[in-house]
Amino acid sequence: MTMPSPLPSVSQSPIGALAASKPLVEVDNLKVHFPVRKGVLFQRTVAHVKAVDGVSFSIRRGETLGLVGESGCGKTTIGRTILKLTEPSGGAIHFDGADIWDLGAVDTAAFRRRVQAVFQDPYSSLNPRMMVGDIVGEPLLVHGVNPIAADRAAAVRELLEVVGLSGAMAGRYPHEMSGGQRQRVGIARALALKPEFIVCDEAVSALDVSIQAQIIKLLEDLRDEYGLTYLFIGHDLSVVRHLCHRVAVMYLGKLVEISDSDTLFENPQHPYTKALLSAVPIPDPDVERTRPQQVITGEVPSPIDPPKGCVFHTRCPIAVDGCRQETPRLQQIEDEHWVACSEIHHEAQGTI
Repeated sequence: MTMPSPLPSVSQSPIGALAASKPLVEVDNLKVHFPVRKGVLFQRTVAHVKAVDGVSFSIRRGETLGLVGESGCGKTTIGRTILKLTEPSGGAIHFDGADIWDLGAVDTAAFRRRVQAVFQDPYSSLNPRMMVGDIVGEPLLVHGVNPIAADRAAAVRELLEVVGLSGAMAGRYPHEMSGGQRQRVGIARALALKPEFIVCDEAVSALDVSIQAQIIKLLEDLRDEYGLTYLFIGHDLSVVRHLCHRVAVMYLGKLVEISDSDTLFENPQHPYTKALLSAVPIPDPDVERTRPQQVITGEVPSPIDPPKGCVFHTRCPIAVDGCRQETPRLQQIEDEHWVACSEIHHEAQGTI
């Protein structure tokens, strides 16, 4: 299959080179609040679920940004909003310099060709009543890329081979395939329109560990060969560290830390990031037994009524009175490393 001219291999590009490139995706103060309605006939809005509450970040061309955090923190909502599947309550998202929510019908169709998704569950993201060939070929038909059936079938076979499947599998139904094969079909469908940017929403979490490694390797190879840019949403931190150039950590709808991958895993700064990494077991019983554990106490507050000030202060081991009043913003503490924690910034400035 003829794909776009590849960019320089990302695996060979240092973070400094990526930093110099213009962002492909820019998320600016994004807010997504879902109304909570009450009543049967005359529904009224009584509250809002603040799924995403003022998040800003950018993704450079050829880069993989990992977005991590516990369930319900807003990761998937951000991915869906970038894909124009969920409408924001505030803020802006720019793709290649254009605000995606100001695009007209023609530009939106072009945007959807450039941006695709690989979903979490390969069992539910594929139509069980369609053959694999029709599933992978549907984007080509909808967007008029290959209107002739024979050309479309040839393109589908080539796409399946690109993701490591036999072209003969075009005649199978999803239930006749394993989970890993189904996810490869989902990846082939995402590649069909030659996208520049792919949102991978927990793309390997539903697979066995051995199959996860194969899919991660495939995503890496495709990124390097075709110059793809990824937003990789996940909770398996070992996978995130292996695949991602930078990692953004979310808690209760807010971004608390963002850094290049090695720095974040070797020198985390935010108390939540430290606790998150502390929960990852080390496959050495002697090391695991002796290393310090940072356990987060308490429950995650409700996104309907998040705490004032720092949203993490109710569970934070270093919280002070000011954390209950002051909402911290992301501030740079070193090159490529940003943290939203007032106490850390005060310490860095020598005020405490």
